[in-house]
Amino acid sequence: MIQHPILILNDPAVRAALKQAWQESKPGVSGGHEEGGFILRDTAGNLSVARWPKGAQDTIILPPRPNCRIGGKDIVASFHTHPNTGSDYLQEPSETDKRAIRDAPDLKGAFYVGEFVISMDKVYLITPNGQVSEIGNSRDIAG
Repeated sequence: MIQHPILILNDPAVRAALKQAWQESKPGVSGGHEEGGFILRDTAGNLSVARWPKGAQDTIILPPRPNCRIGGKDIVASFHTHPNTGSDYLQEPSETDKRAIRDAPDLKGAFYVGEFVISMDKVYLITPNGQVSEIGNSRDIAG
């Protein structure tokens, strides 16, 4: 069963993890760093979050994710923050962000909906084919 992105974002554990990642990324004009993680689904359909190591100002490295799975769980989505609001930084997904999702062979699982990018005002979704859409207001989704 493919899960709709909004249903994933409505899960209380996912919302709490997104809020925590946003706060830990230290959003503001300068000094922030990217945070991110995988949203996982177990065989019973329960969602959980596996966080990635802390990123830099405008980059983050994803851990291995063979076959779009981690620890026996399907990766249904990934996420990362864009906490730097200064004029040198993009709030929307960059071309590098889009290519990273589009060209990642290990993020082509049947249940993977894409990567959420959390900015100061908006939450975006980069789909597996690299297309971007606005999903909603950051304050409504990530607190």
